[in-house]
Amino acid sequence: MSAPTAHTVPAAPAGSATVDPFIWSDDAAGLIRFLLDVFDATEVPEARTADTDGLVLHSEVRIGDSTITIADRKPQWPYTPAFVRVYVEDPAATLQRATRAGARVVTEPTEFWGDVLARFADPFGHLWWVYKHNPSDDAAGGAAGADVEGADVDGDGDWTEPVGDEDWESYATPELTYVHSTLMEAMAALRDPREH
Repeated sequence: MSAPTAHTVPAAPAGSATVDPFIWSDDAAGLIRFLLDVFDATEVPEARTADTDGLVLHSEVRIGDSTITIADRKPQWPYTPAFVRVYVEDPAATLQRATRAGARVVTEPTEFWGDVLARFADPFGHLWWVYKHNPSDDAAGGAAGADVEGADVDGDGDWTEPVGDEDWESYATPELTYVHSTLMEAMAALRDPREH
């Protein structure tokens, strides 16, 4: 086996990142409008393709430097909720736009490992993680966990497992407990939109 080499970024088309989500949804056109309103996204008009049944077979929406592919879920296909993380400048304003467009707030903006995290459930059955990143943590060696007793940050600033026999309760702050509990509640509440 050869030695590992430095990470390289594979070539991707303009507007695509190395990893871009693909969302199957009921009312793909409605989800596209929702994302345009909430994230100031832009649709790639030439990418939208209808299938022979009239449903959206393929569409592309750009948010920042990433592309989300969206298609309609076929009537016989199972419900597959999407879970997407998006970095924004203002999580509170993003939540306001999302709720005006029919979303439900899951997690209010909360300090989270030096960043700010919020979540919402969209009207199409998907969960969105909305982050505002604090670039000063990058310069500090990736403080995501550096201040947590029993936690370790490796030389690259990446999170590693807590040291010793530490468990969740040993380092959970009120903020972390809130972030965790709101996720548990949101996941338990996920339902196929067709069953409502």
